[in-house]
Amino acid sequence: MARVNNPPDARAMMTTARSFGNYDLAAALADLIDNSITAEASSIEINCDYGGGEGCILRVRDNGKGMSPSDLRAAMRPASKNPEDDRSPDDLGRFGWGMKSASFSQCRILTVVTSQKGKVHGARWNLDDIDDWAMDEFDSSESQSLLTAPLKGKGTEVIWENCDRLTEGNKIEETRFNELVVSAVKKLSLIFHRYLSVEKGKGKSLKLFLNGTRIEAIDPFCLSNPATIPTAPESVKVAGQKISMQAYTLPHYSKLNRLEYEEAGGEEGYVRNQGFYVYRNQRLIIHGTWFNLAKHGELSKLVRVQVDIPNSLDEIWKITVDKSDAQLPSVLRSRMKQLIEKFRNSSSKVVRSKGARLDRGTGAVWTRSVKDGVIRFSINRNHSLVKQLRKEAGKPNTGLVDQIFKLVESQIPYDSIAIDLASKPHSVNRGFSDRDEFYVFAQKTLSMLQSKFESADELLAHALTMELYSSNRSVVEEVIGELYD
Repeated sequence: MARVNNPPDARAMMTTARSFGNYDLAAALADLIDNSITAEASSIEINCDYGGGEGCILRVRDNGKGMSPSDLRAAMRPASKNPEDDRSPDDLGRFGWGMKSASFSQCRILTVVTSQKGKVHGARWNLDDIDDWAMDEFDSSESQSLLTAPLKGKGTEVIWENCDRLTEGNKIEETRFNELVVSAVKKLSLIFHRYLSVEKGKGKSLKLFLNGTRIEAIDPFCLSNPATIPTAPESVKVAGQKISMQAYTLPHYSKLNRLEYEEAGGEEGYVRNQGFYVYRNQRLIIHGTWFNLAKHGELSKLVRVQVDIPNSLDEIWKITVDKSDAQLPSVLRSRMKQLIEKFRNSSSKVVRSKGARLDRGTGAVWTRSVKDGVIRFSINRNHSLVKQLRKEAGKPNTGLVDQIFKLVESQIPYDSIAIDLASKPHSVNRGFSDRDEFYVFAQKTLSMLQSKFESADELLAHALTMELYSSNRSVVEEVIGELYD
């Protein structure tokens, strides 16, 4: 038996690396940011220059500890790490392909310039000039000439040129290019939100910039909103390693402003983003999934579960090369399913509470009933204004009034309401458009009821049993004061 070397063809291998993982621009940049965080950077600058499409250049510069010439050569080597090797708990890498596969998913020329202890050096892979695994290395002066600003002391800059994947063969228009960049920034704001808004006692905050503008964190759990409800933390052990979990029930969308709602909803919407948010060393890996343990549903749409796993469990979670996906270990499935039911209960209470006023005494406009499994919504015949309407219509017309009520009840556009609430809830009108409109309504309706009450206090007390009036108390008090003046 003979043993012979049979290395892969350099150009074929590196071109194939362009298709490793499922990289978009955000995922590719995230891999570079991972390296910067591992290098203890506290500030990272991303600069995107459209350059007419054909001359598009992206640069990612950090103030991390930099690399020595041997470190740089190792970092540029494909598959520079064994995924089975022990690593620092803070290491965000795994396969040793990250920087290369991420970069080549977007560009054909990858250059890295780094400085350590004031000594600057660089290296480059060019997919169109890579025969026999030949890589360019640059001395100090050559390396500095590749930069738009000098690297001093320590730090690293990664440069992407000939970005054919990003610019779609140089055909992309600048508007579309800018849209891609903006979309990537939003995703990075979510992926690294725990670094961008550092948790108490967790170290220094990371500063991330795009073309000079600081990128702010997008918190998927709305922790700054007092209506967010956290559960007690839970933990389980797998292979001797702790996995921590904590669920958050987000506020009903009526308690979020438009910006909070849009950020929490992301590109796929508020409902779609319910589920587990899996973090590896505080870096988001996958989110908005129940791992097929439960369906996305209305009553669980407000639940998001933060799951923290150590990098020592990468293998059983099957973390992908691009760090954009993970699979729930089979040993956790039963435990996770139990927790889901517990977590979803808190969400259902919040969702149902917004509809609880349907059945809250005679002040509700609508009532909800269930018969033979069929849910029905009906106009509350005991509402004081409904009673007054039937009274003033007189006996000859009460039948007509009731038929009109039934017509309205039978034609509620449930499908359209559900679609609009799911896609653009803040655009759905839930009442009067302004104070003046409600003021006129209150004058007319409360004057109809005035004869039934001897004093302003009695009418006010009755009016406040109705949600519409209680949520506009100041106007109601003003109107009733005028009626009894």
